[in-house]
Amino acid sequence: MGTVSGQAAEPIAIIAGNGLLPFSVARAARDGGYDPFIVQLSGEGEHDWSEFQSMEASIGAFAPVVASLNARRIKKVVLSGGVTARPELLSLRPTMRVLTSFPAIWRTVRSGGDDAVLRMVIGLFEREGFQIVGAQDIADDLVVTAGPMGRLRADQGLRKDIEAAAHAALTVGRMDIGQGAVSVDGRVVAIEGAEGTDQMLQRVIWMREAGRISKHRPGVLVKLCKPQQDTRADLPSIGPETVRAAAAAGLSGVAVEAGRSLILNRPEAIAEADEAGLFIMGLGSEVLEPLH
Repeated sequence: MGTVSGQAAEPIAIIAGNGLLPFSVARAARDGGYDPFIVQLSGEGEHDWSEFQSMEASIGAFAPVVASLNARRIKKVVLSGGVTARPELLSLRPTMRVLTSFPAIWRTVRSGGDDAVLRMVIGLFEREGFQIVGAQDIADDLVVTAGPMGRLRADQGLRKDIEAAAHAALTVGRMDIGQGAVSVDGRVVAIEGAEGTDQMLQRVIWMREAGRISKHRPGVLVKLCKPQQDTRADLPSIGPETVRAAAAAGLSGVAVEAGRSLILNRPEAIAEADEAGLFIMGLGSEVLEPLH
């Protein structure tokens, strides 16, 4: 275990799904004086965790994870990264403490939206005595700030696209469906579902190629935190891959909620946007509050 100013570093668990976020959070935690222990969810990431203590666990293996964290006297837990699959009934392994809630847990896993599932997971960890810490509280340099982040700005002509996509994103967010939407020429052409942002943008590419959307009109991707979302998990995030996918979809830019969204590999994402001629901007309350 590492030390900070002669004191033992506080242990913290990083529950790692897919994407870049878990690795960014783990490094930020270590730099911030924590001793990270990684719980890599099976099938949800290909990171090399050799520089950290780690274990791998199936997504439904709650009891073994709790036992491992307790053995290491870990009290703080960060949920980070996406999860593409949900556990099957026979793979769920609850602790004795939560066994009486098993029917409700299974109903949520089977039919609840992502936010409902995350709230359930947070509640399970809290019932076992753990404190859930938001990724943004560990890696605050990832938090999106208001205004343009690259060389380019959204011109006034794109304002209707930003507002239309933001309104759609809030609507699907309230329904616990997704966090993003795409608007082209003021018309919402795609909303994010369980497939995620990248697959939504692939649909936009297909629609342009099929002539369902003009190849000559730009558009905007907007990602917002769900209105009812517990911000300790699954904040909207973008990164270099998002920028590349938005460029391939013929969009003019990407707008995300300031203060409640994350940007991964910020320098690379901004450089990619500048090179592709896209803007990246954080949407502040002056844009979003009238839409609520």
